[in-house]
Amino acid sequence: MNKFRQAKAEYDSTPIPPQLAERVQAGIRMGAAHYRNHRRRTVRRWTAAAACFCLVLAGLNLSPAIASAASGVPVLGGLFRVLTFVDYNKSEDGIHYSVSAPAVEAESALAERVNAAIQEKVDQHLAKAQQDWDAYREAFFATGGTEDEWGGREMDVIIDYEIKRQTETQVSFLVSFSEGWVASHEERCYYNLDLAENRDLTLRDFLGENWAAICNAAIQEQIDGSMDGSGFSYFFSPSQGGFTTVDENTGFYVREDGVVVVCFPKYSIAAGAAGAPEFAVQMPEDGTDLP
Repeated sequence: MNKFRQAKAEYDSTPIPPQLAERVQAGIRMGAAHYRNHRRRTVRRWTAAAACFCLVLAGLNLSPAIASAASGVPVLGGLFRVLTFVDYNKSEDGIHYSVSAPAVEAESALAERVNAAIQEKVDQHLAKAQQDWDAYREAFFATGGTEDEWGGREMDVIIDYEIKRQTETQVSFLVSFSEGWVASHEERCYYNLDLAENRDLTLRDFLGENWAAICNAAIQEQIDGSMDGSGFSYFFSPSQGGFTTVDENTGFYVREDGVVVVCFPKYSIAAGAAGAPEFAVQMPEDGTDLP
């Protein structure tokens, strides 16, 4: 027992980010929730897509014996489809992978660019997860940990996506990349595409010329409304690095009802308990832009 305590003390003295403990627990919960949501998805129709599958496998450097050679193909209109290129679960070397990687099938430069960006993010996420796991394991044993203490430790690596809105020519979806156990975190990438016009859709397209002012007013109103009776809120003040304004890089998606939802990464403008903040933004009721 003394040996264990000594090893634990040496390990705890290793410099680590102060928010590690919270992120570890959040990552475990996040991984479980994403896995359940992934299993509940019912919008896919499964068809063979071996050629697409092999193309993505080459980029991901995964074995065909592990990945599932199947593709979910929601048909979103005459101009395009969103394909589930890879959809599989596997455990290897202490890492549990739950991967569902999408791509847009369309004859356009926009689709090619988006697909390349998604594949690059997938490759980076898988590589970083392996590096984090290797570094964690090395640090564990370097600070006195034993094989028995290591036990059945496992890290979750999750890639998933969700289509938020679809029309004959447009699609709004997000791809999430999460990692739990070592330095739990989640990154979300938002894609709002107009395949007819071959371009990305922006907040300006949905909210008009004064889109920034409209977003800022709606977000600040919801932040203020989050305070409890004593004035406490999970959101940071502007002086603490909290919300000040949206910009062209602010993530968003569009709901089925056409309402824009502006999104911020976890920890960016609020404490971790607030999760990844999202704010619904609508045009003023009178139909005019804010001044």
